[in-house]
Amino acid sequence: MLLRRYKDKTVLHLQIARTLRSITQGIAVVDLTLYLKDLHWSGAAIGAVMSAAGLVGAALILLVGIMSDRLGRKPFLIVYEILTAIAALLMVFTTQPVILTLIIVLTGFGRGQNGAAGPFTPAEQAWMAARVPQSERGSVFSTNTALGFFGMAIGALVAGTPSLWREQLPGALGFHPLFVLMFLISLACVTVIATAPTGKTVDTASTHTRNPAPPAPALSNKATESTIRRQENRNMAKLAAVNVLNGLAIGFMGPMMSYWFSTKFGVSSSEIGTTLAVSFLLTALSSLITGFLTRRFGMVRSVVWLQLFGIAMVILLPLAPTFWLASAIYVIRSAFSRGTQGARSALSSSLTRDQRRGFSVSMNSLAMRLPSAIGPTLSGTMLDAGIFTVPFLITGALQLCSTLLYGRLFRGFDVHGSDEERPAHPDDQRKEST
Repeated sequence: MLLRRYKDKTVLHLQIARTLRSITQGIAVVDLTLYLKDLHWSGAAIGAVMSAAGLVGAALILLVGIMSDRLGRKPFLIVYEILTAIAALLMVFTTQPVILTLIIVLTGFGRGQNGAAGPFTPAEQAWMAARVPQSERGSVFSTNTALGFFGMAIGALVAGTPSLWREQLPGALGFHPLFVLMFLISLACVTVIATAPTGKTVDTASTHTRNPAPPAPALSNKATESTIRRQENRNMAKLAAVNVLNGLAIGFMGPMMSYWFSTKFGVSSSEIGTTLAVSFLLTALSSLITGFLTRRFGMVRSVVWLQLFGIAMVILLPLAPTFWLASAIYVIRSAFSRGTQGARSALSSSLTRDQRRGFSVSMNSLAMRLPSAIGPTLSGTMLDAGIFTVPFLITGALQLCSTLLYGRLFRGFDVHGSDEERPAHPDDQRKEST
């Protein structure tokens, strides 16, 4: 729907790649921890490697953000897809812990990134933001997120298929055909990204056509540039503070949900895959609805209210006595909380001008990924000890603090009135006049 209204071939290629990529991630988020469990890894060991993936990803994400602003975004995404393809193929031929750890750490397999390009996400988001007017970003990024969750739903369903050939490929061997499929999909992503058009960015001045502000003087001295950069830096610092809390919350249970379902209820990959597939499907629909809400009520206000409802579900989830009740609560929680990711990405990509956008996205992703790396180690150890409730309570408390702070610090970025658009930051008009 949105692509028919706002057509851009580069955006189309990026969204196709995200959809394909998310299928592989949907498979991994269900099956990776179960695969490692079949290889007799403990919950603490699985959590530790997930934490290591978060730390390495945080370091890479900062490097990619800075370098992609200088060298362009396309080469970094191609490198990521090639690395993912190689990693998926290696998982077919080896079960050596050192190699598996290296694969997970470099690619972020199993961390449920809904189609984002792992540590190379800043290049992806900055490239897309450069092609989309600021007034459309909330909707376009929400649509992009929805496509990722649709793909994750397909991948989660596919992840349950090892039960079909358990007699022929018992135990951990049953996951190998899925790794081959992930390899082939990653090759397709390489082709899609490689053929994406490159060219000039959109004219962001066209995003403020309704009730435009009076033109501001052109940049003419270093003092004005310094003022703009300080404002951008303040906005990035505020969002980074929010993302630290949100990252801590996400890290506690996000990468370990399949392991939690399996350990607490003793269910199979097929049952877990069905639950996650439904959650991804409803989250995709929620993301599309969020895109509409951002245009009606503003990005920040929409995120806050949806997140608050999702937090209530997080608190209730570990209290469910049966797998199917827990699944239903998880599905609802996912739809409300994770459906806001597109709107949050849109805000993150709108804090600076294009020449610093990759840096902005990487800094805020870094603020989320570093603390999220702590969670899996702690929650994995708790689950091994039979502590199934505390991780969710910690998650809920952290997300509540993050959400309230987000609403407080960024409420000024929402649209005020149906016919008035606020610029991405107070100095946007100066940039547009140059």
